[in-house]
Amino acid sequence: MTITIGCDHAGVELKNDIINYIKKQHEVFDVGTYNSDSVDYPDIAHKAINRLLENKADRVILLCGSGNGINMTANKHKGVRSALCWTKEITDLARKHNDANTIALPARFLSTKEALDIVSSFLTVDFEGGRHLNRVNKINCA
Repeated sequence: MTITIGCDHAGVELKNDIINYIKKQHEVFDVGTYNSDSVDYPDIAHKAINRLLENKADRVILLCGSGNGINMTANKHKGVRSALCWTKEITDLARKHNDANTIALPARFLSTKEALDIVSSFLTVDFEGGRHLNRVNKINCA
């Protein structure tokens, strides 16, 4: 899989830990930011999501302080199903029931271990389809 990852200034350290973890098994494309200088999370989200929508990424991982802003931005794009994930269990359900193709992590509220557990789930759990497919197909607005 090709994974695009991006963060604002609050998520740089955790993003780098995630990259080191997933690059052993997946191709990773990092859209920034690369240091703790303040940046606007929407700019990062749009860059990452555009890669998904251009079929240059299979999945996207986004980080900001709370995860909320970057998640809201990602979900403005048609075809994106971004889930705000703060536990492995939430992530499992986001994949199984919602076919999440993007996750947003609250960088200021997760340990590295928690984040890596979430990422592992995001990259390995499959969508269950079935009764959930009809619901997922109703997410996009016309």
